[in-house]
Amino acid sequence: MLKHALVLTAVLSTTAAAQTDKAPSPTAEVRAAWKGVIVNITAAADELPESLYSYKPTPDVRSFGELFAHIAGSQKMYCAMALGDKVPGEGDVEMGAKTKAAIVAALKESNTYCEKAYTQADDKLTALVDVFGEKHPRFYTLIGNATHDGEHYGNIVTYMRLNKLVPPSSRPRSGGN
Repeated sequence: MLKHALVLTAVLSTTAAAQTDKAPSPTAEVRAAWKGVIVNITAAADELPESLYSYKPTPDVRSFGELFAHIAGSQKMYCAMALGDKVPGEGDVEMGAKTKAAIVAALKESNTYCEKAYTQADDKLTALVDVFGEKHPRFYTLIGNATHDGEHYGNIVTYMRLNKLVPPSSRPRSGGN
């Protein structure tokens, strides 16, 4: 009896271990990368005073506010591609939202919209879509969005440092981490 119990325990342990070793979904992995960046972008947008929304280090680059609005607009564009929805103009938000309140609201709305794109099943993201004149799987647009957000978070970090501010990703983390 003990021998049977040990064999059953070994089989159940092996089965449980095999279930926990399952590779994560590629979509879940790219969502985690996107979340790591967009959380910091949104925190910076929330925390910056409206007086800094017009700051730009040189006249030929976007201001803080224009960067946040550009991110919101491009996220809606990329995530619409991933969802198979009608694709809005990338510059729609940047041309329309001018106050901090409007820009932050547009950014948060684009985050909510993108959550739907990043929580799709992997098999939903294999259909081809037009991405700037080239055909790519919908999954490609999620990678493009996360990468694009990361590029612009780099701008935001630089702008914050030039204003003697500590970006969200450089702050001590709560919880002892």
